[in-house]
Amino acid sequence: MSHHTAMAPETAWVGRWAGALLCLVVAAIHVVDQGGITATREPAYIGIAYHVLEVAAVVAAALLLVGLVRPGWLLAAGVAAGPVLGYVLSRGPGLPDYTDDVGNWTEPLGLVSLAVEGALLLLSVPLVVRSLRRGP
Repeated sequence: MSHHTAMAPETAWVGRWAGALLCLVVAAIHVVDQGGITATREPAYIGIAYHVLEVAAVVAAALLLVGLVRPGWLLAAGVAAGPVLGYVLSRGPGLPDYTDDVGNWTEPLGLVSLAVEGALLLLSVPLVVRSLRRGP
């Protein structure tokens, strides 16, 4: 008997849809936070990071939905972990030329974002690890 149990196709499909939805919610939260899809946060590197995150989240969702599971889950894990790291750094020590959010740990949209990203991390990381254990 194998120690690696494959997920039933229905379970895998539900997980992929959930992951895709969470990725799209991460993207939407960041579009709202930046002031719209064409707006860019300041300083410029923060604005660029927002746009990169939003594109990466949509790409991860698409990868999961079309069945490119390993790259989809890997990118989804990054879509979740990146903003969590950004949140901690921007609220803790601050970032270069960006100290507006230092100490602002309870911003409602930030807390919603953390909850969504946390759920995405809890879903994606075990699936990334499982796919890496299975090999190419």
